[in-house]
Amino acid sequence: MSVDASQFKNALKLWASGVTVVTAQSEQQGLKGMTATSFSSVSVDPPQVLVCLNQNTDTGTVVLEQKQFAVNILGAEQRDVSNQFAGGSTQEERFANVGWEVGENGAPLLTESLASLECKVVDQVLAGTHWIVIGEVQKVICRSGEPLLYYSGAYRELTQA
Repeated sequence: MSVDASQFKNALKLWASGVTVVTAQSEQQGLKGMTATSFSSVSVDPPQVLVCLNQNTDTGTVVLEQKQFAVNILGAEQRDVSNQFAGGSTQEERFANVGWEVGENGAPLLTESLASLECKVVDQVLAGTHWIVIGEVQKVICRSGEPLLYYSGAYRELTQA
């Protein structure tokens, strides 16, 4: 028995997640960035994370070519940033209204994100339409604030009990 795409998507809508923007840069292709909710820690020792990137994206192409990237964990006030990097705009437009700086590994770091993790690609696995990219975290910058959450097709906020 196979699961159709709509059933699969409906089930995954029930998984709440944080929102990130994965960024990379190359001399030939310039700045690249995309919104990604498929992000997870992998290991503490060594510190590793994974992101899942559609193999047809220009951001994914640059990440795999450069073997360097950053994961920027978005804060609750960054819904517009998430939407801006989600598609429909050019890479130039994505970075135009966002504060950023170049990290030590060359990847853009969004200066208003909750955290920025600079990573070196240590492994990649093609799974269906996406690359599972494992990165060893080389540097971390943490800032204060509440996370941007995504659940059932909409942004959500934390509530205090």
